[in-house]
Amino acid sequence: MEYLDSLGMTQRDLAARTGLTPKTVNEIVQGKAPITAETALKLERVLGRPAHFWQNLESLYQAARVREQEQAHLVGDLDWLKRLPVPPAG
Repeated sequence: MEYLDSLGMTQRDLAARTGLTPKTVNEIVQGKAPITAETALKLERVLGRPAHFWQNLESLYQAARVREQEQAHLVGDLDWLKRLPVPPAG
């Protein structure tokens, strides 16, 4: 996480300061675990950014994931549609 690097902090440091487990911090950094309201408050206290900043990042990340999933689904539908016989117009 570039933000942690800029603060000279490791994931393990962040875990110790927030009371989260190193595993949880790593999963959040990797996008495998969500930033809950409780976690956002812990990040606020340690990192100095307001909780709503962290919650907004989580919301944007989740929206991007849904968008990617929908795009992949649409691509699959397009491949299926290309296989359908379409009679000539007229």
